[in-house]
Amino acid sequence: MRTEAAERVELVFSLFDANGNGVLDSDDFDLMTDRVLEAAVASDDGAKAAIRAAFRRYWTTLATELDANGDGVISVEAFRPFVLDPERFGPTIAEFAEALSALGDPDGDGLIERPLFVSLMTAIGFGEANIHALFDAFGPDAEDRITVAAWARGIEEYYAPDLAGIPGDELTAARV
Repeated sequence: MRTEAAERVELVFSLFDANGNGVLDSDDFDLMTDRVLEAAVASDDGAKAAIRAAFRRYWTTLATELDANGDGVISVEAFRPFVLDPERFGPTIAEFAEALSALGDPDGDGLIERPLFVSLMTAIGFGEANIHALFDAFGPDAEDRITVAAWARGIEEYYAPDLAGIPGDELTAARV
């Protein structure tokens, strides 16, 4: 596993620990879902249902695969190697990437405008300077939009253990 991948996983674990108790549990995913849906006011019911289902699958996959003792919590130690295993976690991430990127395109034109991207990523908990750096790394067009496909691909790459120098690395870079 590359250092960059480990840093990305540590960050996403800390953000998904929405209730701040040091582990992931079902409540974290409910809180995160609610925060993201609050930022997606212009999205239709289908897109909202898809992201809700994607967050639920993310949690269910973690719980099924990693909660051997049935206590309802996932530690960072268990989370790290599992989410970076494309064969075991890849389909869950693909669903999540598709749902989140589609949520950013409420008008269905295949493009995501910076303000909504920033709102959704802020709802997840990423830092604003890092969010803008990520958006810029996706190569926005002259009207400051990125494609849904670019964002979905970027989400999937974020969880790739062997990739570095990807747009997602902008989320872990120190910024002021």
